[in-house]
Amino acid sequence: MAEGRVIKALSGFYYVDTGREVLTCRARGKFRKEGVSPLVGDRVTVRELGGGEGFLETIQPRRSAFTRPAVANIDQLVVIASGAIPKTDPFLIDRVASIAALKDCGVVVVLNKCDLDSADDLYHIYTASGFPTVRVSAETGEGLEELVPLIAGKFSAFTGNSGVGKSSILNALDPEFHLQVGDVSQALGRGRHTTRHVELFRLKCGAEVVDSPGFSSFETEELNLELKEHLPETFVEFRPYLDRCRFTGCSHTKEAGCAVLEALAEGKIQPSRHQSYLRLYEELKPLQAWQEKKK
Repeated sequence: MAEGRVIKALSGFYYVDTGREVLTCRARGKFRKEGVSPLVGDRVTVRELGGGEGFLETIQPRRSAFTRPAVANIDQLVVIASGAIPKTDPFLIDRVASIAALKDCGVVVVLNKCDLDSADDLYHIYTASGFPTVRVSAETGEGLEELVPLIAGKFSAFTGNSGVGKSSILNALDPEFHLQVGDVSQALGRGRHTTRHVELFRLKCGAEVVDSPGFSSFETEELNLELKEHLPETFVEFRPYLDRCRFTGCSHTKEAGCAVLEALAEGKIQPSRHQSYLRLYEELKPLQAWQEKKK
């Protein structure tokens, strides 16, 4: 038996780095029966079969796990966004940030293509909301020196809508990478998927990064009853005000005496962030406990 970490998952094979070699592994049938899938980032034990192959026997307890990107045990999500084509809807960032907060996972906002558009609105929203936020250009290299300290020594997952330049940034951070980069449709304003699987990369700066397929909307599995119950706390800038509302059980949507709404009116909370909260609140509102048990 050997211990290692899953660094790539592709077509039913799991590539496990044991520190001595990378083994190509199949997973035991019991995982399928239990409804568990190994994820990139999982710490696992494998039975070595020789010839660079193995059998994945057990998965160690996870610190966190995400459906999309399908990854476990990360320190932070690095959300790549853009003010240029394709322009990122802040709601996508806020949805990811809320789910990350629920799982006690950090969030870094990276605004790419700043050579084309400085994304001033997005930069203001997320710096004012307390997120580490940097503007970069994978094309010119601008801002990458500010990104490196935010990811060095950490295990990060890059995510964001297709075409914003996740793979391009990785290529710019480490010239040895030659990840496929897709074009952006000018007519549709969105990118073409180039990342087809999840894979862990080690950068020269000491960062470990997972590149993942882009999303246009976050997977519904992440919008669950737990998020519904803790939604206000997942908006980190709401937290100082949550115990100050006049009424217990305040939804922070329209109630009189709501401290969150008062902070919003005073400019202490960004309007787009509260709008995203309202959208998530409405999405989660119909979810009932029986639906969770049915999954």
